Amino acid sequence: MNAKIGQILKYYWGFDSFRPLQEDIITSVLEKQDTLALLPTGGGKSICFQVPALAIEGVCVVVTPLIALMKDQVQNLKAKKIPAEALYSGMPKRQIDLILDNCIYGKVKFLYVSPERLKTKLFLERAAQMNISLIAVDEAHCISQWGYDFRPPYLQIADFRKTIPDVPILALTASAGKLVQSDIKEKLLFGAKSKTFSNSFQRKNLSFSVREAEDKAVKLKEILSRVEGCAIVYLRNRQGTEDVANYLNHYGVSSDFYHAGLNNQERSLKQDKWMNNQTRVMVATNAFGMGIDKPDVRIIIHLDPSDSIEAYYQEAGRAGRDGEKSYAVLLNQTKDFDRIKQRIDKRYPEPKVLRRVYQILGNYFRLAAGGGEMATFDFVLEDFLKKYDLPHAETFYALKCLEEQGFILISEPIYQNSNFMFAVSQENVYKFQVANYAFDPLLKSLVRFYGGEAFTHYVNISEQTLANSIHVSVSQLREYLAELHSQGILVFQTQKDKAQLTYLTERYVADNLPIDVKILKERKARELEKIQAMMNYTQNTRRCRSVLISEYFDETTAKPCGVCDNCIKYLKKASQPLDLKKDIQSLLEKVKEADIQEIESKLRPTNKNYLIDLVREMVEEGELHLDEFGQISLANL
Repeated sequence: MNAKIGQILKYYWGFDSFRPLQEDIITSVLEKQDTLALLPTGGGKSICFQVPALAIEGVCVVVTPLIALMKDQVQNLKAKKIPAEALYSGMPKRQIDLILDNCIYGKVKFLYVSPERLKTKLFLERAAQMNISLIAVDEAHCISQWGYDFRPPYLQIADFRKTIPDVPILALTASAGKLVQSDIKEKLLFGAKSKTFSNSFQRKNLSFSVREAEDKAVKLKEILSRVEGCAIVYLRNRQGTEDVANYLNHYGVSSDFYHAGLNNQERSLKQDKWMNNQTRVMVATNAFGMGIDKPDVRIIIHLDPSDSIEAYYQEAGRAGRDGEKSYAVLLNQTKDFDRIKQRIDKRYPEPKVLRRVYQILGNYFRLAAGGGEMATFDFVLEDFLKKYDLPHAETFYALKCLEEQGFILISEPIYQNSNFMFAVSQENVYKFQVANYAFDPLLKSLVRFYGGEAFTHYVNISEQTLANSIHVSVSQLREYLAELHSQGILVFQTQKDKAQLTYLTERYVADNLPIDVKILKERKARELEKIQAMMNYTQNTRRCRSVLISEYFDETTAKPCGVCDNCIKYLKKASQPLDLKKDIQSLLEKVKEADIQEIESKLRPTNKNYLIDLVREMVEEGELHLDEFGQISLANL
């Protein structure tokens, strides 16, 4: 191991050694090679750029689309005393100015940016003055139209690279086949001597299985009664998450629900309880899980199929990050995929619908045609729908299409504390206090609580604490701060908990909106292909599930895992007499009913686990009946 990077790993993270491929990737980056790294979810991707960036001079620019994850990583780095900052939609220009100046003249080592920031004039001018050592691109599959989560702003990275051609780039993703890998390299302008590192897509400790279920809730409860430990249950419908959590709680399974419609305080509280094992099961939409590093999740259960193998692999991969035996179970019904295909038909509205929604959006924000490029607004979809009496599904999908066409960007709801920074010197603050006695108590409290730091950096504030200190209500405090902001004494941002909508281009006249209909048709066709691949995975009852996933990602050397449902079925059939089922039926014809221990003692199978699984399978198929006391009988008696 390179001594320097080993010391950095130990000093900041406390680890004695790297995980597989991490050191090879870091070495490639330090050799200034353009590098593509494919590591599984939870495989330690961030260390692959954080360690080499700390080993060399300069600023590492990290491109990532997820604001919540960006903020978490910056917070984690700062906790390690590593200077890091983040730029994303919705920040005031003064704050962006200050962060960029600190990257040029200060000691910032990591600058996290959302991809749409890369094309702004302000960023490009300041980046030209920075000593940039590395560009790290997280979720790199987002740059490929062949990928499952294409985001047009990622295409801006190539133009940014051209301004700093000698700086190496590291692209990271958890899931990409050969076609997407090739697309990533092409779109990110990889050099001829670039390197690719890929871990196997197989997870030896993770057992994949598919279960047919007439009643998914009952089957879910049964599975959770057999598999102990922390769990995530995924489904599509927000209301469904609450219903399923209530159902599980009714039967004594500690559960909570999570979706993007909850406010930040609710989401944080629910997540913290689950992380600390105060809640066993989190029932959630796919809004939950990204960036959450909980190593002891024992089982992931999908009540609805994912839209693609990529999405399913990423979500299922949140189980067993500690290396212990874990499970990924998909509960399936015949009509599930019919519903998904119907949704995809609705997912791509006609161009006239896109133009109408785009026009109404401009009216909603009172944005004139020809202006508004990179303008950001708070956006609550429910308010927008209600104000113009718009159909929910059609409008939601129209907005998604407008995103995919690169006209707008809608970020996830994020919580941002109220913060401020003095805009004038301490001397001028004092002069203002003397001349404006009404603001004296507040300014004294701001200086007392936040000191000199507020003259050089934005600082988060507790509005309630400040309001209490000067004996006013929070609403009155905000009025005072807004007035100081308008007079140029300080820059104030009130707390936010809303999604942000950003115009990536100037606002077009709706009739002239350059919609690429061909691209829409191609994306729809690709989505249907991905759904078909997911359907094939679900319906395959013979081949190893882990091999099926690996082959989807073009890994041709994968061996049967031995722990998925299909492998276990094969192994048991190979090692058991073919007439064991008949023996069970004959026994129960004689004794009428028995528990599993009695059946085992009478039949004495060579593989007890096979007997248990066979009985369970016969119960699921309706051949046997299992009562509440554990007694088993023939279903037709």
